[in-house]
Amino acid sequence: MGDPGGQTLQIQGWLNRLRAGDESARKELLNCACERLTRLTRKMLKGYPRLKRWEQTDDVMQNASVRLYRALSQVTPAGAADFFRLAALNIRRELLDLAKHYYGPQGRGTRHASVAQRPDDESGAPAAYEPPDAGGEPHRLAAWTEFHRQIDRLPDEEREIFDLLWYQGLSQAEAASLLNVSERTIKRRWQSARLKIHEALHGELPEL
Repeated sequence: MGDPGGQTLQIQGWLNRLRAGDESARKELLNCACERLTRLTRKMLKGYPRLKRWEQTDDVMQNASVRLYRALSQVTPAGAADFFRLAALNIRRELLDLAKHYYGPQGRGTRHASVAQRPDDESGAPAAYEPPDAGGEPHRLAAWTEFHRQIDRLPDEEREIFDLLWYQGLSQAEAASLLNVSERTIKRRWQSARLKIHEALHGELPEL
């Protein structure tokens, strides 16, 4: 986002149109969020080949977009910062649901066993058996799950910073401009939020 001021005005314009009953503005807002949602989903799924077996990045992004679309039909954010927070909340919920669905106690990923594909093997030998994943990915995905949950538990001001910097990919300068506070304030809240997350997860942070 090279021009946070221009982007903010554009988002505010769409929100004003949506508030006035222009349903086409909702699609514009979703398009605005799609790039951020896609980047975050790719970051989340990176290194999880078994999870990618069932869910593609675009599918997860689409589900999160549907969540956001429904949320925008129920509430119209007051401004750009509120819109970004709403978008972050819905992608976070989608990722949590995804983790629970596939790697919870009865999750598909922990129970699934498959036969590895060997398309270039013409020997006729049986393909290798791939057992259910009892460790590795479930453990790492559990770390991601708890990471998202802990962000939900942060104080409002610190969660807001996480939403803008981590989920939405804004720079500290952009976040400061959007919230009309100093960069020093952003740095302080960001540092405090990360320290709380680090302590809550006993230092076992996922690869961010």
